[in-house]
Amino acid sequence: MLRYDEPLYRPPSEGRNLIIQATLGCSFNHCTFCAMYKTKTFRARAREKVFADIALAARMWPTASRVFLADGDALVLPTDDLAAILDALATHFAGLDRVSCYATPINLNQKSPEDLKRLREKGLTLLYVGVESGSADILARIRKGANPDKIASALDRAHDAGIAVSATVILGLGGRRLWREHIEGTAALVDRAPPNFLSTLQLRLASDEVDAFVARFERDGTAFEPQDDAGILDEQHLLLATVSPPRPMVFRSNHASNCLPLAGTLPQERDDLVAIVATARAGAPVLRPESERGL
Repeated sequence: MLRYDEPLYRPPSEGRNLIIQATLGCSFNHCTFCAMYKTKTFRARAREKVFADIALAARMWPTASRVFLADGDALVLPTDDLAAILDALATHFAGLDRVSCYATPINLNQKSPEDLKRLREKGLTLLYVGVESGSADILARIRKGANPDKIASALDRAHDAGIAVSATVILGLGGRRLWREHIEGTAALVDRAPPNFLSTLQLRLASDEVDAFVARFERDGTAFEPQDDAGILDEQHLLLATVSPPRPMVFRSNHASNCLPLAGTLPQERDDLVAIVATARAGAPVLRPESERGL
């Protein structure tokens, strides 16, 4: 049985897939909205331990076809190490058709185009990237460690290497005062460097995160006033009405944090998605109950 270094996180779409921990924690770990790896000190796991987990997993689940490399940003590993892990996965799993991991804009911009193409050829096919916002001001307030130009560069690097990107943005990051800037900047960034998949999360801060998040946000005197569901629906409506990617992009807001689950393809199904949001804004009982929401 595989033994994981807890806590273990993975995207919702990886819930039924094999998880191999290539790293522990997050190499950046300064974002003020995120508490996922605050209890861990980042480190790369020894190759031998990762290989041992792969061999054990292959004995337990030889038909596994999809693998997620944890923890927070396995792409930070040296390219040779990642290539060796991908080779081991290909050796042990004959039916392997997807390997994915979290990645930060910093990770992607530190890899050369040749590195990324090599990893794609070895079987790394999908990266989960937290975009969070397209507003330079909001990104600074949440201490993301990247500006819109660097995020666009990162997404373009993945696209040019043939690696699909599933990007997330966080509704509510600007609060009631800066929400338009947040959403308009996000739509502009998505249009500039469209990911294959775009998902929204809804800001939900752990109790021990609130003070640090608010202090950083308010460092220039701008008060942070959290959005309620009505404000979140305004953000969702503006995002969907504004974004116009140059190539088809799958859109989802099905993460448990969202008050309104949505699914469609942009820009083809924009009108249908906007209509659903309009129905919710008019008071239709379509919102996810608070008891069913979570991180």
